[in-house]
Amino acid sequence: MSAVLVLVLRLLMAAALYAFLGLALYTLWQELRQHAEMLTLLRIPTLILNSGQESHTFQKADVLLGRALGNDLHLDDPTVSAYHARLSFHHGHWWVEDLHSTNGTALNGERIQTATVLVDGDSLQIGAVTVHVKILPITR
Repeated sequence: MSAVLVLVLRLLMAAALYAFLGLALYTLWQELRQHAEMLTLLRIPTLILNSGQESHTFQKADVLLGRALGNDLHLDDPTVSAYHARLSFHHGHWWVEDLHSTNGTALNGERIQTATVLVDGDSLQIGAVTVHVKILPITR
């Protein structure tokens, strides 16, 4: 009887040790991920999108453009798809990507097929809406 009790206690101790190690690793991973996101936000150049009368400023790595209300830049035009295009910052550049929209996305008058680098002063054609891009340099 005591051998069974000792075995059960050993198994419980081993399970507790593995649970503690798993929790410690999970906590470290969360901290590391949070720190990486914070560092990424510090290095993203400000993106200003001007669509006609309105100007919108973004300081985040992903910006969605489209007709749906959940987009970062809501474009209320019937020629714009619900989720039309994505602007993302990675590898030190802003990129534009068409999200398989019905009417396509054009950069400076040329329709894009793959993710393409954006530069300051570019013009995006999202359906019938023109969006002018201004990228502010990082000042430190």
